[in-house]
Amino acid sequence: MVNRQFDWNYLLGVHISEISGHPAQVGLRDLSEPLIDHSEGQLFLSETFKIIVEEVLCKGTDVTQKVCDWKEPEELAWLLDLELRATGEPQHKLLERVKDVAKYSIKTSHPRFFNQLYGGVDYHSLAGRFLTEALNTNLFTYEVAPVFVLMENEVLRGLRQLVGWTEGDGIFCPGGSTSNMFAMNLARYQLFPEVKSRGLWGLPRLTVFTSSESHYSVKKGAAYLGIGTDNVIVVKVDDGGRMIPKDLDEKIMLAKSQGTVPFLVSCTAGTTVQGAFDPLDHIADVCEKHKLWMHVDAAWGGSVLFSKQHRHLMKGVDRANSVGWNPHKMLVAGLQCSALLLQDTTNLLRRCHSASASYLFQQDKFYDVNLDVGDKSVQCSRKVDCLKLWLMWKAVGSAGLEERVDKAFIHVRYLVEEMKKREGFQLLHEPEFVNVCFWFTPPSMRGNEKHVAPVIKERMMKQGTMMVGYQPLGNKVNFFRVIAFSPLLSKKDMDFFLDEIERLGNDL
Repeated sequence: MVNRQFDWNYLLGVHISEISGHPAQVGLRDLSEPLIDHSEGQLFLSETFKIIVEEVLCKGTDVTQKVCDWKEPEELAWLLDLELRATGEPQHKLLERVKDVAKYSIKTSHPRFFNQLYGGVDYHSLAGRFLTEALNTNLFTYEVAPVFVLMENEVLRGLRQLVGWTEGDGIFCPGGSTSNMFAMNLARYQLFPEVKSRGLWGLPRLTVFTSSESHYSVKKGAAYLGIGTDNVIVVKVDDGGRMIPKDLDEKIMLAKSQGTVPFLVSCTAGTTVQGAFDPLDHIADVCEKHKLWMHVDAAWGGSVLFSKQHRHLMKGVDRANSVGWNPHKMLVAGLQCSALLLQDTTNLLRRCHSASASYLFQQDKFYDVNLDVGDKSVQCSRKVDCLKLWLMWKAVGSAGLEERVDKAFIHVRYLVEEMKKREGFQLLHEPEFVNVCFWFTPPSMRGNEKHVAPVIKERMMKQGTMMVGYQPLGNKVNFFRVIAFSPLLSKKDMDFFLDEIERLGNDL
């Protein structure tokens, strides 16, 4: 029997009944009875947690189990019984659905999930995610989120220190794309604050500069903010995918001569495909010369700042105006955990994004209203993303996160050394980061390489043994991109990866 002390629906029903002298009615329902059966709900939650532990956290991280149980869309829709009906279904049926969701979802925590720039699992972070969901907190005012307002400020301060700033600002955003768009909006507002009230009316033609291998969100941001994708000027990269500062300088001068107003350079620290790091120090020289906002999209590569051995890859990041960083990637904080960090100390975030809603951000509150952080964001509802990182950081310390970064580089060096010993493997180039880009071509397919990767990918997905992505790049035909950073990885997984690529492709 559930303790009625915690049954808020029951208390509310009894309270209404006692005040009115008779059971309150809404339609045909008696409000003296709880709308939700607390005991049944708690039992369902308990059974669901058992499924999560067994199917996702045990089987989902076991190398003897599949990364995915592939089904074609029509079959998968039928297996999941996706139809929504007028009447509810019994608990045992719902638990079957929960098991199906776990069974047929991609096991992103599996050591052999090499497909994206996220994966693996950190159990301290996962505990934080469970706690966040249970608390269901909206992070906009101190009165509803006192713990997390203070926690977010502290985590952001710690990240800024790693960048090299003793002061500044920041906010957690729903993904790196949003961080990049925020930075673009802030840079434009700083230069033309009237855009907030007057809109695009009367503004000059603005131009943004980014490399040809930057994230697509730069162009999406330009489209969303009314700047226009035609006004995103693409800067050349070298053979390793790094922005060429000389070409940047020339393109800025050309844009000025054509009557546009350059205002932002978006650099990349860890490009999506090749894992390249733009030369930030040299780009900062160009930005200072032309007085442009320098943004660093370090969504992928920012975590090298924890490593004394590898932080040199981001030399010059402290000269940026803003930095986007996704701890849910290399640090395995779990989706989503994306921070936008600012060197600004003038409250630019709030001035740019605030709407000063008096029903939420009253100025005569009994506490410091600067703790109401919601007006810094374009969102109202905002999830708590700091807890998962804070709990993980508290558990393993900066030294533990440094070890995690360094271990990823060690795995990559091992993988590359072993790859060079095998026939049919060819590196796109020596990796700068933990993205290993390569072709595999069995003897029978030499000269027809572009068809190899898609076929091998189809086979591995349908057999479920592992997942790795592929893509073309410029005039280069399809190549694989393996991402090796999960803390669950071992050398055995690196060996398995190479063996499996050969097994899946040798009979082509």
